[in-house]
Amino acid sequence: MRPTRSRTWFTRFAKATAKVTGRPIAFTAAVAVIALWAITGPLFGFSDTWQLIINTGTTIITFLMVFLIQSTQNRDSEAIQVKLDELIRLSKGGHNALLDLEELEEAELDRIRQEYCRIAKEARARLRRGEDDTDVPEVVEQIAAVKHDVEEERRELAELKKRI
Repeated sequence: MRPTRSRTWFTRFAKATAKVTGRPIAFTAAVAVIALWAITGPLFGFSDTWQLIINTGTTIITFLMVFLIQSTQNRDSEAIQVKLDELIRLSKGGHNALLDLEELEEAELDRIRQEYCRIAKEARARLRRGEDDTDVPEVVEQIAAVKHDVEEERRELAELKKRI
């Protein structure tokens, strides 16, 4: 699979704008504009119109840039998630249940994170004892809980079949 050119004008525009505005020359240009504005202050007597020009210009640019930056960040974040999902999927011993985690509710993410914190704590304790920590520990409690739930549902299903 090879990269393709973005199809929508907005995506192309957002990518190009993010690329250009993220360079030092863009920062230098912004500083130059502000310096030029400040220098012209005495020429215009520091009038309300003079102040309104910079206020309006920076507000408009900031407002538009928020959307362009957010679009670029969303796209980049989704691309990274897909790449991580692919790495998990291809990893021997990787837990496929971790695919698409970003779609879970916060409470579910917290529960899974706590389990991985426990695994990390145990691994650090093994390291302190001079043991190896390079294995891929199974998330035993979660697997046991899922097996228990499946067995319970099978029993309930069997009871329903008997009633029918």
